[in-house]
Amino acid sequence: MGYAKTAMLMAAMTALFMGLGYLMGGATGMVIALIFAAGMNVYSWWNSDKMVLRMHNAHLVAPGDRAGLNALVGQLAKNADLPMPAVYLIDTPQPNAFATGRNPENAAVAVTAGLMQSLSREELSGVIAHELAHIKHRDTAIMTVTASFAGAISMLANFALFFGGSRERMGIMGTLAMMFLAPMAAALVQMAISRTREYAADKEGAAICGNPLWLAAALQRIEAGARRVENVAAERNPATAHMFIINPLSGHGADNLFATHPSTENRVAALRQMAGGAGARRERAAPAPATGDWSGARSMPKVRRKSKNGPWG
Repeated sequence: MGYAKTAMLMAAMTALFMGLGYLMGGATGMVIALIFAAGMNVYSWWNSDKMVLRMHNAHLVAPGDRAGLNALVGQLAKNADLPMPAVYLIDTPQPNAFATGRNPENAAVAVTAGLMQSLSREELSGVIAHELAHIKHRDTAIMTVTASFAGAISMLANFALFFGGSRERMGIMGTLAMMFLAPMAAALVQMAISRTREYAADKEGAAICGNPLWLAAALQRIEAGARRVENVAAERNPATAHMFIINPLSGHGADNLFATHPSTENRVAALRQMAGGAGARRERAAPAPATGDWSGARSMPKVRRKSKNGPWG
């Protein structure tokens, strides 16, 4: 999906927000909703990275960490012609990752402890390259603002139940309908933005790391891990689920209107096609999780919750 279509989706989200404000308070409610939306966007633009990282209890990874995570991110950022982003570790055993920040100069890449412990260096390179692609395409700000809109629309819809809106305009049944339909519509727009951008980030990420099959193998391993391991912070903040490389809330991933992410199977197939049709033949040669000099990072002790920078700091 191009930027024009993204702008249309964001305009639809704004219109939905204002429409709900109108149903609750007429023209005055619509104006208030617009002002609130503008303020929310400004706040999200300047604080998106801090908000999301705080939600997921992420710790900054210090330069020169013994796992070499900063060095790996730095090399891939150089490949992508990007400034070095901040690197964070999330204290959860579920393998996953996301990027955030309003622009490439103020970006961050966050990986989970479970990701570090379950992927090979090559697979991790594919995941980080994917997140750097989101930064390069400036997806991170758009996805964060969309999450803010979705949360705010859900909040307004709940207010409609308690305050009743304008009885003349929609009545009690209309109020109840808006309470359920408005958050659903917001979620659909949010999902559409996320799903379409994942394919573009997969393609760019494969170019950054140099091998589409590394990312393909990583996606399969992450999805399997997400099925088994709960991400408690993501469950508490479901509006951020679309930011992760794989949906952290569940293992299912049908490529349909209600999925926060494209089907992993479809993404893997596209990456294998990028590899020149050799993906199926080279699948067995994909890096195994316990090989190479990355084994040292995999054998590190479990995450210490009280550590300021985590075990990779």
